[in-house]
Amino acid sequence: MNDVHFRVGIGHDTHRLEPGGPLRLGGGTVPHDKHSVGHSDADALLHAVTDALLGAASLGDIGELFPNTDPAHHGADSARMLTAVCERLRGQNWRIVNVDCIVFLERPKLGHHKNAMRMRIAELLEIPAHDVGVKAKTGEGVDSVGREEVVAAQCVALIERSSPASLTPDS
Repeated sequence: MNDVHFRVGIGHDTHRLEPGGPLRLGGGTVPHDKHSVGHSDADALLHAVTDALLGAASLGDIGELFPNTDPAHHGADSARMLTAVCERLRGQNWRIVNVDCIVFLERPKLGHHKNAMRMRIAELLEIPAHDVGVKAKTGEGVDSVGREEVVAAQCVALIERSSPASLTPDS
């Protein structure tokens, strides 16, 4: 008899914004007069997705797998990191069911970019686009998002694994 195991993970990331665009977000480029600062390409949305998946599978966090102290990750493409995590999950027989994401950014408005982000994330996760949610919120002029100091993102991920009943819960 096979049992299906579901796991939920949550991811969050925040990056400082500095003058000079464009902005890397959701695996693509958003025209903007600011860019996010980080050791990698600083794609806050892909980092949040990566952390949500790692958390769901109890595999640590993005900083453990891709530490910012390692020069090999300087300027790294966040899509490559996310793909590596997806491969690791598949290697443990996990299947990504869906992800739901929120980007927190005062400007630019992301309405015209959300679908492209959703499609790119679906491509990276190898799941249907209708299983990826991307929403955008502003800071309403308050806090670090509202003052245009940061971009932040959150993601919730659901994964599942069918496994024989003899498999231990910690496998």
